Amino acid sequence: MGDDLFSAAASERLRAQAPLAARLRPRSLDEIVGQEHLVGPGRPMRRLVEQDRLTSAILWGPPGTGKTTLAEVVALTTERAFERLSAVSAGVKDVREVIERARDRLGQHGRGTILFLDEIHRFSKSQQDALLPAVEDGTLTLIGATTENPFFEVNPPLRSRSTLFRLEPLDRAAIETLLRRGLEAEAATADEDAIAHLLDRAGGDGRQVLTSLEVAVALARPGPVRAEHVEAALGTSALRYGRDDHYDVISAFIKSIRGSDADAGLYWLARMLEAGEDARFIARRLIILASEDVGMADPQALVVAVAAAHAVEHVGLPEAQLNLAQAVVHLATAPKSNRAALGIWNARSDVRDGKVGEVPAHLRDAHYSGAGTIGHGAGYEYPHDDPRGWVPQQYRPTELADHRYYEPSRHGFEQEIARRMAELHVQVQEDDR
Repeated sequence: MGDDLFSAAASERLRAQAPLAARLRPRSLDEIVGQEHLVGPGRPMRRLVEQDRLTSAILWGPPGTGKTTLAEVVALTTERAFERLSAVSAGVKDVREVIERARDRLGQHGRGTILFLDEIHRFSKSQQDALLPAVEDGTLTLIGATTENPFFEVNPPLRSRSTLFRLEPLDRAAIETLLRRGLEAEAATADEDAIAHLLDRAGGDGRQVLTSLEVAVALARPGPVRAEHVEAALGTSALRYGRDDHYDVISAFIKSIRGSDADAGLYWLARMLEAGEDARFIARRLIILASEDVGMADPQALVVAVAAAHAVEHVGLPEAQLNLAQAVVHLATAPKSNRAALGIWNARSDVRDGKVGEVPAHLRDAHYSGAGTIGHGAGYEYPHDDPRGWVPQQYRPTELADHRYYEPSRHGFEQEIARRMAELHVQVQEDDR
């Protein structure tokens, strides 16, 4: 009894001295901030945890989004034994020992075991394979946590036996809730400017923002936390970036790239990154720009923009700034054309205006029985059967036969497209004669 009391007192003392993020770690699903799609009322993971029916799972998300928190809540609610390993320090020997204890527990007491494996992506293929038999036969329920894409970093057999739960970066409201809780726990107050600066720099990472708050509170004592304390805690100067700045800066960013000014594009990119703008938002805008402002003048522009967006997801900041910068330079220095964008805008305008027409009979689906008896597909010429690789035939409704939606510009690759289209036009005229 004395040992138990001593252990409990030691644990309580350690908890009191732990970093703020650890002290505020939720002890129930209701205390979790964010991830409503997983732990909100009636959501899948919440129901499984509450019923203690959680099967093997992979928790995938950026740092500070609550992967370990979810595992800790499971540990507090489950009737099963709960074991923890970190892939940073554990090896195959540790895994085998956990499996052996789980088998003994199941055989002697009929009690299952949950293994929480943090940073599972750091386990090698052979280390992950050592887990597979125990997961497959139900000896262990695995909860793996990773910041990396599990489709790349977790062995397919292990992944196929686990449910994938994707955690998203915490939104502004969730971060503010954490900050308010942190101030209460520290018995401190903060100016609204200081809170706004922390919110702007959070980047969806709850653990990091609480760490910064803890440092800022220590610097401010005994007074309230002010912007200068936050700046010192973050190691950066406060950068004004409110709602208006968000829209103004992204507008300047897009217009600079559209205007082929790579230096300006990089500057506005830096402004957004330093202000804590969501890198995924920036990547999405680059993808849109690649088609709207570069288009077929450089067909590789969209490939580069999409690759940068993938890099943001797979690498994350700060490293993904390099991928975003490469995309900005490529798009800014690429030849520009909005003709593809104009094409779809004009075509949709015609459709909205009621210029729909009928599908020409020779283009209609002729793959079902009886289609031929009503003329569907009759007269269709298969382009691949023609030595030229194309045939002149009507592809639009009769009412829109003279409507031109795509007119290539004289910029970049569209010069080649214009040449091809001109040759086709000449051949059509010759065939008509």
